[in-house]
Formats: sequence, structure tokens, C-alpha cells
Amino acid sequence: MVSSLVRLTVLPSLTAALAAAPLVGQLIPIRTVPLASGDQFLTLPSATLGMGGVSLAVDDSLGDPWGNPAKGVFIREAALLGVPTFYGISDAGGAGKTFPVVGQFKSGDWFGGVGLALQQIENEDGRNVVWRTDVWWPDPARPLSDASSRNLYAQVFLGRTLGRGPWSIGLGLSAAGLDAMDGVDLLYANAEQIRQSGSLADLRAGLYRNGERERLSLLLVHDRVSMTHDVTYVDVRWDTVGWTPIVERRIEENLDRTRTWGAEVAWDRALSAPGWRLGAALTANRKSHPKIPNYEIQNIPRDPGTTWAYEAGVGVSRSRAGSTFGLDVVLQPIWSNTWQEAAADTVTAGGTPIRTGDRTIENDFFFTNVVLRAGIEQRFGAASVQAGIEVRSYDYELEQRNHLDASFRNQDEAWMEWSPGAGIAYRFDDIELRYAGRLTTGTGRPGVAFTPTAAGRLDAMADFIVAPQAPLTLQEARVITHQVTVRVPIR
Repeated sequence: MVSSLVRLTVLPSLTAALAAAPLVGQLIPIRTVPLASGDQFLTLPSATLGMGGVSLAVDDSLGDPWGNPAKGVFIREAALLGVPTFYGISDAGGAGKTFPVVGQFKSGDWFGGVGLALQQIENEDGRNVVWRTDVWWPDPARPLSDASSRNLYAQVFLGRTLGRGPWSIGLGLSAAGLDAMDGVDLLYANAEQIRQSGSLADLRAGLYRNGERERLSLLLVHDRVSMTHDVTYVDVRWDTVGWTPIVERRIEENLDRTRTWGAEVAWDRALSAPGWRLGAALTANRKSHPKIPNYEIQNIPRDPGTTWAYEAGVGVSRSRAGSTFGLDVVLQPIWSNTWQEAAADTVTAGGTPIRTGDRTIENDFFFTNVVLRAGIEQRFGAASVQAGIEVRSYDYELEQRNHLDASFRNQDEAWMEWSPGAGIAYRFDDIELRYAGRLTTGTGRPGVAFTPTAAGRLDAMADFIVAPQAPLTLQEARVITHQVTVRVPIR
């Protein structure tokens, strides 16, 4: 997600972080805070990861069929791939280990692929000291389920060429059973324990035309996120009779639901200059958020919402004498509206009645995000090396209207994420080995600055669309990702 309220897609927007995974390339990431959430959704192989992920005018022989299943027409032979992937967040901020196994085939006019990935998420390794009134105690040893969680992913696509013409079609389906979303353990700053459970589902249909000089890609996608957070809090009160502190635990259930419909049109053309290619893509996402969890960094509870996200990108590439260069420039204008509904009849400060279900608070977000990607690859016979960088600039304005007290506030936030990467590959007679790694900076553990209405610093939240209750702060962190791909042709 990513991801679409990318990574609002993470859960609603985790399609974040999602933007790096080929499967969610058509889900536009939306983030209101710079959370270091890692590469949890990098569960499929990519041939351009070490080139900064350039894609608009550069072919990704391993990842393209998963983004648009009609592009499986480029599969030349059946193969089996193992793609172990590892990432870690600095300062004991968490880690993940994923082992995907992928198969692809081609037989006559038909082609397809299937993937299965098993993942372990290691949550933040923090042991805090809890302080309430006159009572303090260290956190007890964490249960195994709090320190480590298991996720399971499955993907499949199937397609065929249409007659002897240049057109091909394809359908793709992916699903995931999740016990953890990376970063969610930091969303509830004062919680003692967080239990997560839920699922992701993604259905996509693609159409592709492979002409002599021009190529056209059409895609429709529907994505569903359904998660539940059971959050345990510790409350301490003073017994005035026995003059002793009383510790009580309560569990709060938070639901996270996001439904995304998306469409993408992509085009590229070989230019008259030898080796040069020009590409462009237009993407639109419509997201509905019937349930958004009550995070502690925001100042209104459980607000639903809707989002319209758009992406326009232009790319150029040159391939000559064993070298490939690619450059992508992407603009993402996004409009999102979230609100709080009155749980009971009430009256505004001016005496105006508000009925149950009417909006009491409205948040309007406008994003102008920019993404730049650049990468190179140089081939030396059977070997090749890659280098590249992806830069993401997030910028949004929040306008919040409180109908209860007739107040209005405006908040602007902006930050940049830098992701340099590199890769190397070697092709033996019967096996291909590939490594790609990258470092992401500019993210971390966000909170809010101390103000009279924001009591203290709150820890991080993921790429959800929420309204921060004060200017954001950032404890910077680094994310390091490694991916190894082993491809074995089936001949």
C-alpha cells in the first residue's frame, strides 16, 4: 500500500511502504506521518529493485506480471524462484523476515504464476518503565506472540494471448492472513499490549498490447483491508479507603477497514534515437474508509472517510552497449475527507442542535506528493551490477472544522524519504542469482509536540490518514532491506 491510502492504504494505506512491492504498484501510497514501517509487503521478486525501482520506461522481467497479469506474455520459460527478503529498523525498531517461493509457466498461448510467502514480523524490542501516580513497575517479560508474529501471503495470476495479435489479457488474485502490520505496535503509545488479526485481498484484471514500437497497458484493481486491533490499557486509580493504588486493565477493540477501487493506463514508445524509450502512466484510486482506528496521535475517535488519489508519471530510459539508464518523475495529487459522527443528539456552543449521525468534526487533506526514481544497470557478460535511488517528498495541508465549538485550524506538514540502493546478478548455465539492497532514511517514530492541548510526546503511527493533534515531531530511524533471488529454469 504503497499500497492506497498509501502504504491510507496502509492499513488503509500501508499500501505503503507498499509502493515498493510490485503487487501494489497501482495502489497510491498516502501517509500523514513519516513512520518507519519497513518493507513488509516486499513479498515478490523484482529485477529493478537495485535501480531505485524505475518502472515507467524500464521493463521489470520479474515483477511486471504481478502488477499487470497480462504482462505475463513476456514469460519465456517455466521457472522456480526463491526470494528470501530481510529488513531491519534501527534502534531496535523492529524487523521482518520473508521467504517467498514463486513459480511461473508458459504453455502455448497461456501463461501464469503462483507465489506463496511465509513471513515473521519482529516487533519493537522495547522494555519500558510504566509510571502512574505513586506506582512504578517494569514491563513484564513479553509473551512470544507480542515479540514475534506470523503472516502468510498467497498470489496467483493467469492469462493468455488473444489469437495471433498483439493483445493479451490476465487476471490476478492475492490474499494475506495477517497477525501483524509492522509499526502498528507503535500506534498506541500508552497501550500495554496489542493483538492484531485480519486479512488483505487484491483482485486485478489487465489488458496489454505489445506493438512493434508502442506498448499499452490497462488495469483495473480492487483492494480490501480488514484488520482488528485488540488494545489492552492499564489504568491506575487511588483507593482513598485503603490508601493503596489499584491497577485495572481494559481492552479496547479498534477496527480498520479500507476498500479501494483503482484504474491505471500506462504507455511507452521506442523513440527514433537508438536505445531510447519514453513512458507515461495515469493512475486513479477511490478509497472508502468505513472504520479508522482510534489512534492516540489523533484528536478525534473512529472517523470514517473517503479519498480520491491520482498519480501522473513520465519516464525515460536508454539501453545501449550493455548499459541501461532509467528515470521516473511522478506527481501525486490526493484529496481526502474524514469526519467524526455524533454518537448521540447534542448541541453546539452556539446552540445549534446536532442529531445522531451528523458530522461534528471534519478533516480535509490535500496532498501534493512527488516521487523521483533514477537507476543504472551495467552488464558484463553473464554478470550485471545496478545502482539507483528513490526520493519521495510528502507534503499535505490539513483543514479541520469543529462544528461543536465553531473552531477552525490549519496544519501543514512535509518531509522527504531517501532510498538509495544497489544490486548485483550473475547468470550461470542453469541458475540465476540476484541480490538487491537499499537503505531508507527520512522516516522514524513520529509523535506530536508538547502543547497545552497535547499532553506529552506520543509514539508512532503507521500510514493511516489521521488528523494529528499538534505539530509532528520525529525520532529518525533507518530501514535496511536485503533481497536475494534464486531463479531456476524448468527445462
